[in-house]
Amino acid sequence: MPFEFTRLEIPEVVLVRAKAFHDSRGFFMEAYKLSEFAANGIPVTFVQDNFSRSTRRGVLRGLHYQKHPKAQGKLVMVLRGRIWDVAVDIRRGSPTYGRWVAAELSEDERTMLWVPPGFAHGFCVLSDGADVLYKCTEEYAPELDRGIRWDDPDLAISWPVAEPVLSEKDANLPRLAETDHGVAYGTPR
Repeated sequence: MPFEFTRLEIPEVVLVRAKAFHDSRGFFMEAYKLSEFAANGIPVTFVQDNFSRSTRRGVLRGLHYQKHPKAQGKLVMVLRGRIWDVAVDIRRGSPTYGRWVAAELSEDERTMLWVPPGFAHGFCVLSDGADVLYKCTEEYAPELDRGIRWDDPDLAISWPVAEPVLSEKDANLPRLAETDHGVAYGTPR
């Protein structure tokens, strides 16, 4: 099997490690395979790929999500560098509502994170820069685009950076308690 799947403390969020096949030219790996993901409880197809380049350590992007009916699931992978990737459960009625999990993702470890619909997502760059690709289950819908403050005290996320580099948009996002996230626990994908 070319993938190893590890469920995190919130079991819907899954750390995925891809197996690489090395030779003198470099390596080859599968980054996604529907049958393998479905056999491990992630039966999704992707409709949009997003690419993000951060040019310095400490860049923090997020916490972002889309409201229902276009809530996005994301498979996040690092092509260059290292990030600390965070998923926050924002599904109303969920037993883990308002809780977060995080994992370090890196090009060297070939780790990916499955962030299902109904979760806010963000990451912090741990290396001198990072290229991040994330596959999405829904297309971007600007009218449903939302976010939560990275430093919301109710979430108490232990970010590995004290003074992150933020966009103006991310610096002015509301707290979770002030949002209209529009995703209910148990909503079909």
